Amino acid sequence: MAKFIIQGGKKLSGELSVNTAKNSAVSILCASLMVKGEVILKDLPRIEEVFRILEILKSIGVELRWINEHTLLLNSSKELKMADINKHATEITRSSLLLLGALAGRVKEYKIYKSGGCRLGERTIKPHLFALEKFGVKVESKFKYYQVNNSPLKSSQIVMYESGDTPTENAIMAAVLSPGKSILKFASSNYMVQDLCYFLVKAGAKIKGIGSTTLEITGVKSLKSVKSYNIMPDPIEAMTFFALAIVTKSSLKVKNCPLEFLELELEKLSVMGQKFELSKKRKSANGKFDLVDVKFIPSKLIALPDKIYGRPFPGLNIDNLPFFVPILACAKGRTLVHDWVYENRAVYYLELQKLGAKITLLDPHRVFVEGPTKFYANELMSPSAIRPAMTVFITMLAAKGRSVLRNSYTIERGYENLAERLQKVGAKINKID
Repeated sequence: MAKFIIQGGKKLSGELSVNTAKNSAVSILCASLMVKGEVILKDLPRIEEVFRILEILKSIGVELRWINEHTLLLNSSKELKMADINKHATEITRSSLLLLGALAGRVKEYKIYKSGGCRLGERTIKPHLFALEKFGVKVESKFKYYQVNNSPLKSSQIVMYESGDTPTENAIMAAVLSPGKSILKFASSNYMVQDLCYFLVKAGAKIKGIGSTTLEITGVKSLKSVKSYNIMPDPIEAMTFFALAIVTKSSLKVKNCPLEFLELELEKLSVMGQKFELSKKRKSANGKFDLVDVKFIPSKLIALPDKIYGRPFPGLNIDNLPFFVPILACAKGRTLVHDWVYENRAVYYLELQKLGAKITLLDPHRVFVEGPTKFYANELMSPSAIRPAMTVFITMLAAKGRSVLRNSYTIERGYENLAERLQKVGAKINKID
């Protein structure tokens, strides 16, 4: 089992560049199945979650060719062989559910194995099905797989059962190839949903209202090849590096931060007394998102005066909430963290107790975090969810002494070459396979 060996308690300095978004990448890769031709994706992150999706695509007959380290050509023009789908890759990545929307207008009947991903309690697929069935997609749950039967697509007016990112993405993909006009209300407008929409528009889709919670989609008969699309930088990785700078009390500049999806996080940090400077506002490579560089200055923090919680965009990003736990552990005072979305993600925060954090579990969704904290080193098994695993990783970098984090795969699902990148800013860390 691969692990990270960390010599913590070191101040970091220099610059970290934010890589492209995992959640954008997996949805756009699945959406490439809607294009019966070539698609070239640039800035594709080479992370385990992406590799699992590529294994799935290759297994059903998609031609893949890396043009350079982060540019991939896909060709989905051949008939898809759904009977040959990679069972293991499908089962270990929940992102494979995005095939439901991507294949709604292409494959009449197939089965897809039930998936895992981050272990965050019961995670129903009902919100996906409530939307997709209105377009003509029928999904029947079997013991270890879903049986999918697609009728000819039809447009629909939908109120999303919940404003989830992947249910919204599945509904968008089904609507794009449905004859007539579809309306999606209470849709997620999160970063990966917008990125997916912009990719589909480049392929010829007709989507109005991108960035809002109401989408108007006029169906088209087919999508065209995409000669080049750049995936956006990842606001979750940006927040990861924000937390790293703050918890290690380091002067770090984090580059390529998609500002629109981090403004509330930065406001919360400002209220806590964290000092930072924004610079070099510019457009992303795909021309759709505002980017900035953020320089963090070591600061004395005070606890937030009330609770902190995540919510659908434009709220504080649900995936960014865990990073506030080690940050709050460095602040004077006590704050309630309400992680209402997932059944047991708050339970993972207790792992930080083993590194010295003062955390009280109130119920499966809420914890009190009290600071300031003097962290200490330890040897732990990585939590099986990406963001809680990263909070442990970050805290170990702040804790003086030698720590070991076992099972690096969880982190490598979402972060590319993390040890090597952090070594360049002074982190004493090695990955042992």
